[in-house]
Formats: sequence, structure tokens, C-alpha cells
Amino acid sequence: MKFTNGFWRIRDGVQIAYATEVRDVHSEAKRFTTYAAVQRVTRRGDTLNAPLISVDCFSPAEGVIGVRLTHHSGKRRTGPEFTVGGVEGGAGEVRTDGSVTELTSGPLTLRLDSSAPFALSFRDADGRELTQAGAKGAAFATTDQGEHHMVGKLALGVGEQVYGLGERFTPFIKNGQVVDMWQADGGTSSEQAYKNIPFYLSSRGYGVFVNHPGKVSFEVGSESVGQVQFSVEDQALEYYVVAGPTPKDVLARYTGLTGRPALPPAWSFGLWLTTSFTTSYDEATVMSFVDGMAERGIPLSVFHFDCFWMREYQWCDFQWDPDVFPDPEGMLARLKAKGLRISAWINPYIAQKSPLFDEAAELGHLVRRANGDVWQWDLWQAGMGLVDFTSPDACAWFQSKLKPLLDQGVDCFKTDFGERIPTDVVWHDGSDPERMHNYYAELYNRTVFELLEKERGQGEAVLFARSATAGGQQYPVHWGGDCWSSFEAMAESLRGGLSLSLSGFGFWSHDIGGFEGTPDASVFKRWLAFGLLSSHSRLHGSSSYRVPWEFGDEAVDVARRFTLLKHRLMPYLYGVGVEAHRTGVPSMRPMLLEFPGDPTCRPLDRQYMLGADLLVAPVFTEDGEVEVYLPEGTWTHLLTGETVTGPAWRTERHGYDSLPLYVREGAVLPLSADDQRPDGDWLDGTTLLVHPTAEAGYERTVTVPDQNGTTAATFHVRRDGDTLRVTAEGSDKPFTVRVAGGASATGTGEVTVPTA
Repeated sequence: MKFTNGFWRIRDGVQIAYATEVRDVHSEAKRFTTYAAVQRVTRRGDTLNAPLISVDCFSPAEGVIGVRLTHHSGKRRTGPEFTVGGVEGGAGEVRTDGSVTELTSGPLTLRLDSSAPFALSFRDADGRELTQAGAKGAAFATTDQGEHHMVGKLALGVGEQVYGLGERFTPFIKNGQVVDMWQADGGTSSEQAYKNIPFYLSSRGYGVFVNHPGKVSFEVGSESVGQVQFSVEDQALEYYVVAGPTPKDVLARYTGLTGRPALPPAWSFGLWLTTSFTTSYDEATVMSFVDGMAERGIPLSVFHFDCFWMREYQWCDFQWDPDVFPDPEGMLARLKAKGLRISAWINPYIAQKSPLFDEAAELGHLVRRANGDVWQWDLWQAGMGLVDFTSPDACAWFQSKLKPLLDQGVDCFKTDFGERIPTDVVWHDGSDPERMHNYYAELYNRTVFELLEKERGQGEAVLFARSATAGGQQYPVHWGGDCWSSFEAMAESLRGGLSLSLSGFGFWSHDIGGFEGTPDASVFKRWLAFGLLSSHSRLHGSSSYRVPWEFGDEAVDVARRFTLLKHRLMPYLYGVGVEAHRTGVPSMRPMLLEFPGDPTCRPLDRQYMLGADLLVAPVFTEDGEVEVYLPEGTWTHLLTGETVTGPAWRTERHGYDSLPLYVREGAVLPLSADDQRPDGDWLDGTTLLVHPTAEAGYERTVTVPDQNGTTAATFHVRRDGDTLRVTAEGSDKPFTVRVAGGASATGTGEVTVPTA
């Protein structure tokens, strides 16, 4: 929200009070509080009839410093609140030297000089200032309409770039943008977002998390071009500065606070096929799709039933439409006999025609208005109500309606919607409706995910979720929402996914071919390669099918080629997933995450690293022309074996069966022999594809995980003159070592192969 009118003036109807002068500092061992007057105090009378801003400074975990700005502290806090972790008792150490108070936590120090005008300076381990809340950096603003906003500002350095703030489809670098944290069902072609995360990452090696689940308004170098401003309509504002020095370090610390992603099951990394949304389908249609994929040699891992598995006007009643699916148990058994997992669409709304509506209303499980009426409207479903997940009993009730589906054979749920949450309601636990608008998605996805973990076991739970807020990364997977079927929308989707990855989300997917409309064959084929080189891969549409043969024989070939490739890459890809689970570093990584010291990588939003060693540049043109940037080093095309020395920009042209897919110098890619499924035995016939550097001391250790995420085998690769020597730990099965563009050898225990 903007409060000023240019640099000099305040907007009409707005009054702003800025922290100006430090009047007192109260220090403890691990935290301190300062009290800032909003005007210069030159005489005793200036302390009367004037407010103070209380500024609490503390560290919940090493490398993270929190600041809480408060005007009036007596406001009743009704929640909800983000769950923020950390160490018991807090971290950090406070030191005072004359007028200077410092709080140091790991590599991050907050400095306050009480003899100078109010300013909070955040510095790295070398004493370099990362950012500061300087003049006008802490304030509250009131309006003639009775609003009260708390305002924070942090300085932007020359050339500093800002990323993240959720899955945003606007320009990748957020400088110059106004970004409001407010969940909305706006598709992928607008400034609205399904996943609003009040966290941003700076190119200077730090991040900022605003700990407020309601509407947070960010002015990113927009209202004040040298500042990031964030404001909330509240009496207090809390934010955390998160240290690096690398972007990976920032994400690791941030997800340490808000939660690391669960590790999805290996089968979920395979290809998902859906009925699409409003298309006509029954069991015969479904089986024709499944059998058609098998006949064409395209392995399928998951089949998804979208909304109309239930009866019209009754979403959700969690009952199969008996006219369309008279034998759901038998149908699911027949699908599972073909080796498939089953996904079913749900949302958190109960339509009035559903027999569950009266039951939920009577039990008090639906959100109500202040006068006691059940909140209802006709958008999406006629007379629908909203499940109140702030009530433990309502959560248990909702889970009890899903469990029979799991008993029938459903394996996972697409948790759609969760954005259109009203604010003129009363929640069971008394939550503030404005704060609950964004937070609802967290409760919804958590409720379903916890049921899956309980019924299927830890490591077997997976969602296909659309809405999320901070902390939502704990319940993967999230997909990019409703996009058009065009190259432009394909690029929008990637941009949103990369933005989400820089907001702490480890796993992400999108609708291959686009959701709305029907893609032409060129869009579909290009999107196939992109989709199958994402962490998760789903064919889905709105009013038209997405089976590859609808788009020609070549589309079938492309789908087969990249599905088989993904299966072969699974030992590598699942290892990348394990890293995301353990460290918070995402699977799909913007280039700046792997190459923060390369300025050319910072704006790149049409290519990405899939893990640390694979560079992917989707093709967004029919004729196959694509620009790709390769950072320093030697890069080898995985499909052709061509080598390129970077740093270099390249313009390439690819057929539909290819795209820029480069392996980083020094990488060792573990490849599965089984290209028919994502969850096979990865150590049965493993190939290690080695891309050694030229240096004499080249060494690399690579692990192959098991499907619980623990290490199944470790391979040590070492150059010895003109020979690579590879030793295995944890496995006595034969494995093959292949040098990129060179020789190969197979053996057990230890294998040697010439480097040329």
C-alpha cells in the first residue's frame, strides 16, 4: 500500500509517524528492545502527547534476526499465526559498547546506535551492510477511514534485485512491482496469485520473511525506489532478516523456520494422466486412455479423476457418480492391477445439494456469519458452504469422509481451490477473518496430508495442491493453476514456478499442454519436454483431453521419449528430492541459485537447473529456436553429447524430441536401467555417467537413495592419471561407469575406465 505522494508529500487522508529518535534501550543476553520516539525530543515537554514505537530485536535461530515493531501492544491477538521454529530459548548474543548495541546470530549482526537517528543496520560476517531500516524505516500510518497500518522499510543497494513472494506470474525480478499477499483464483496471466508467500530473496545474499498471515502489501522499489516497503493493517509488524551468504543458505535457514518439504513417494515422480475437467468420461473412456498409453509404450504412473467423478451440483459429497461409475471399487482394482496409483479431485466446499451439507451444518462444521447463518454463495457450486478447518472436530469429520476413498483404493488427492475465502465470517476458534483468508490453505492441505500419512504411512503421502501460504511447502506437491494453452502461458507457468521455488517450495508441477483451451500440436509437444523435466509431471486440461495421440503420432513419440528419460534419471532426480526434503533447496532451481556469482544468471527465467547438475531450457517456439545461457565451465548435451564451453549465450534450434539439456562439468549422473517405471530398483544395473573435469585431482562422491530417502549406495569417483577409478559402498550389484563421450566398463565393487 502506498502512503506517500511522491518523495516529499504524504497522501491526502493519511498520517504517518516514523521512528526518529532512540529514547531507551533495554538489553538482555539474547535480545534487546528499543523505544523510538516519532519526533525529535529537544525538551521534556516533547515527551508528552506523542507515541513511541517499541522495537523488539531477537534471534529465533542462528543466522536469523527478528524485528517486531509495535505501536499499541494491547490489541487482542486472535490468530491465526504462522508456525515459526527455532532453537529453544532463542539464539544470538547481545553486546553493548557505549551507545552501540549489537545482536549477533551466526553470520548476521543487527546494529543500533542510540546516539544517532533511529536506524537498524543488518551486517554480514565481514561487517558489510546487507540492508538497513534507516530514516523512515519503521513507522505506523493512520487514515481518515480509521485504518491503522504498521510499516517497515529495508534499503535496496545499487543493482540489488528481489525475488520470490510466492508463485508470481509477473516479471521474475520483483523490483518496481506492487505485490499484495492475498490469495486469489486469478489464473496465471495476472498479478494475482494462488500461493502468496511473504518472503523475498535478495541478490545481496539475504532474505526477509514478514511473519503475518494476512494481507501484507509489498512495495518493491516502487513507492520508494531505493526501498522494499512492507505494511500490514495491524498494531504490530514482525519480520525476520535471514542470512546467507548464498541463496541456498538463505532458503535453508528460511525453511528451517517455516518447515521443510516432506519427501514425496518415488511413484509420484512418474507421469500423471487425468480425465481433464469438463470432458465426458466413464470407465470405458478411462480404460481406453490407460490402455492407449500402454499400447504406445508410454509408461503411466498415476491416473487422476477430476471433478466430475462426483455428481454435478454436489461437490463435494465424496461419492462416485453411480450413473457414470457404477462399480468404483472394481474399477479402481482394475486400474491398480495395471500398476497405477489413483488420484481424486476434491475441494473444501460443500454444495447445498450434497447430502453432507445438512450434516456439516448441523454439526457446526461449516463457516458461519456473525448472525449464526451458514456462509453460502453460488460461485462454483450452488449454495456451497465452507468447511471450518479451525475446528478439530471439522477436520476429523472431513478426514472421515475421505478415508472411505482411500479404503477403495485412492492413493492421493488433488486439493484444489482454497483461495476464495470470505472475510465477513466468524471462525470456530475466533480467528481474525482477514488473517484467515490466506492461512486457510495451510489448514486445508495439512488436514488432507496428515490423513494420507496416517493411512498410507510417512513417505507415501502426496497432494496435488493449488493454494498455499508460508509453511505450505511441507505438504507437496503444488501445481501452477489454470494456464492457457499457449507458449506465452507456458513461459508464465515456468516463471511462476521459479518464483515459488525461491519462496521455499521444493516440488512443483503444471498442466502439460495448458489448462484452458486446446493447445496446437507444437505447443503440446514443446510442453511435454518441459513437463517431463519438472519435478512432477501431469497431463491435464479443461474442456479437452490431453492424451498424446490427440496431437499426432509425433506427440506420442515425444511423450514416450521424455517419460522414459525421466525414469532413467530417477536415481538422480530422487536424490535431488531428498536434498530438497533435508535442506529446503528446491528441485527446480533458478540459475541464480546455483550460480549466484554470475550476474548474467540473475534475471534468467526461461531456463533452470534441475538439481545441481542438469540445465534445462524449455523451447517456447514452434520452429524450435531457443536462446540459452551456459555459465562458466564445460557443458555436455545429455541427448547429443555435444560439448560447449561457457560462459556463453547460444541460439539453438531443436526438434520436438530435444531441447537444451546440458550436464554440468564434474557431474556424475546415476541412471536407472529400468525406464518403465519411476520406482524400480535403481541399483539393478546402475550406470554412472561421468563428466569429469580436466584437473588431475578430480574427485566426486555420488549417492543413490532408496525409496525411503536414505542412502542405498555410495559411489566414490576419482581420477588417477588417465583412468577413472570408481568404488561402491553399500551395494554388491554390478554397475557400469561411462565417461561422457568416451569409454565404459562394468563390474562390482570397483570399476576402472579410461577417461578418453
